[in-house]
Amino acid sequence: MREKSLQDHTVLQSFAFDYRNQHIYTVQLMAKGYQFSDERRALKGAERASNGDLVLTKLDMAGNKLGYMYLRGFGHGVSIGVEPDGKEVYIWTESDAVANGGKNGWGKRIARFPFMNEETIESNTTIIEKFEFLPNVDHTTVNIDHVHNLLTMRYRQNGEFHFALYHLDDVKRHHFQPIVQMTQPQLGTFQGFVSYGDFLYLLEGNNFGTGDSEKPKGNTYITTIDWKTGKVIDKRWIGIASDLPFREPEGMGIYLPRDKNPNETLLCLGFASTISNANAAKVVNIFGFPLEES
Repeated sequence: MREKSLQDHTVLQSFAFDYRNQHIYTVQLMAKGYQFSDERRALKGAERASNGDLVLTKLDMAGNKLGYMYLRGFGHGVSIGVEPDGKEVYIWTESDAVANGGKNGWGKRIARFPFMNEETIESNTTIIEKFEFLPNVDHTTVNIDHVHNLLTMRYRQNGEFHFALYHLDDVKRHHFQPIVQMTQPQLGTFQGFVSYGDFLYLLEGNNFGTGDSEKPKGNTYITTIDWKTGKVIDKRWIGIASDLPFREPEGMGIYLPRDKNPNETLLCLGFASTISNANAAKVVNIFGFPLEES
């Protein structure tokens, strides 16, 4: 899926798939210029980032926009989960954003709420179910593995990033006993993660012209970690879509067909790009690689 527009023209942060309905959900930081009824003026983009204000966009599999929500005070949107449940589709995100040095807001809890088209919700609204896995953590983000019924949380504690794997049904009962925990290995600029079965996949890299990311090679890598051992078993450079202007890696997801056929499972990553070298408005790109069942 190449160069599709989302609700806002800000950088894609992450995405996740609704396998049952074959939809994609993305999150971005809200753009500048919005003014809600309880705000005295339209806020700048930096203020939205500090608040942790996000925009959630619903797409079909061709990248056509189907709906959106505004999420105020949630976080930075590094990773989300999508859970179809009966007639509802539930979104899993970080929540209760706290500004990091006044620049960006990052969540300190995990939230679950139904997708409600064209609604704006606050992170403290009663429709949201909150989960506090651990005390005194921040930068909390989430991923859902539907095939293996697992939830992964990434979090920061005492200045260090960790991952913890849970049974999804336990989490929904507010039982927070992890199956396994591990410390994040040293990476470049972290841009997302996804878990599937025995493996955790981590995305890193920068847009062209930042750090050592030079066109056309870039510095996008996917690192694979074995949950059973906590060891890195692969680190692979990703050179696809080198023709994109800007090209910043953003977010990972597992695509599943409706029947969850493992032979059609895809490991996916996103790139934010610009409309052109002269037009800095951002668009989204998602690419998938075949992924065998572990």
